[in-house]
Amino acid sequence: MIYRYRLERPNGAIINEKGKIMKLKSIIVMVLVIVMSGFIMNAWAADNKCLKIGVVSVRKIFQDCKRNTKYRQEMSVERDKLEAELESLSKDIDASKSRLKMLKPGSADYLSDMKDVLEKQGSLQAKQEYFKRQMDMREQAVIEQLFKDVINATAVVAKEKGFDMVFEKSEPDLPAANSNELTLTISTYKVLYNAGCEDITDAVMAKVDANSI
Repeated sequence: MIYRYRLERPNGAIINEKGKIMKLKSIIVMVLVIVMSGFIMNAWAADNKCLKIGVVSVRKIFQDCKRNTKYRQEMSVERDKLEAELESLSKDIDASKSRLKMLKPGSADYLSDMKDVLEKQGSLQAKQEYFKRQMDMREQAVIEQLFKDVINATAVVAKEKGFDMVFEKSEPDLPAANSNELTLTISTYKVLYNAGCEDITDAVMAKVDANSI
């Protein structure tokens, strides 16, 4: 009996060692599962975090920024100058027409003055068209550059404040002048609701104005 007991004792020891090893493996597996679960949850949280969203009214910036005010003042002065020039030419044409009525139709003086009137009228129309296109092109260039600066300023402010996205939030200008303008308003009006989004219009306008001085 003693002999058998001594023979069987090592087997029990082996079984106990195996049991310890199995328990250790189980603990290691559990730890790995917990660690991996933590990594998975962190990754999920990173991918599903709440986005920080801001809004900007480009229309308000266009209307209220210092650059626009300065541009409008300069254009007003130039427009007054051009209109005075056209008005002077128009009065000169009217005076020439009055003289033309006093001349005998078909005479050399009549034909000469009629040619002068027609040339002045052509010059007036050409200047009117030129001034109109000049104003349109200058305004387009100013607006394009201003819009580029608004985009750049928005990016700077968004990074400073930690925004993920910034949307344009100008209110639609209603009622529209015509159906085409209404269609354009509907197609370009994207943000229908923005409660809780921080409005960074003033901050963006301050950046634009700072670069306009």
